[in-house]
Amino acid sequence: MSELDEYWFKFLKDTNRDEEERCSGDLCFDSKGFINDELLTLVLCRKKTAFFTPFAYFSINQEPLPVDGELYIVVDKNNHPKCIIEFANVQIVPYNEVTWEMASKEGEDQNLDEWKNKQREYIEEEGHISGFNFEPDMNLVFQQFNVIYQ
Repeated sequence: MSELDEYWFKFLKDTNRDEEERCSGDLCFDSKGFINDELLTLVLCRKKTAFFTPFAYFSINQEPLPVDGELYIVVDKNNHPKCIIEFANVQIVPYNEVTWEMASKEGEDQNLDEWKNKQREYIEEEGHISGFNFEPDMNLVFQQFNVIYQ
């Protein structure tokens, strides 16, 4: 049994959940200007409670969109489990309609302009790799979550 499986089953036991409940996957946070450990710390101290993913990423990679209620194991850069999060609010929003209230939930930037500049860089880099272009009105998937086990 893998370390992630052991962590998942410990979570199920510790929280009296149904042993048949399934994990939706694992997440490793990384961002330009922040290393994984810094972002993980923001998650663990509940300063980072959301992130954005270009909608095109899901369609190009033929991955289903996340939905409210999904559970993920958050791992560190060495793939060791650190917590479990539950998606509480997943919605599609155009880049140019993201508010500071939403962007601030990422816990990384000081204002909306700073967030937009960093996010645009990230989207352009991701687009170069995945095969899409940045557009000011392109859709992002806003994924707000709660840490439910640590």
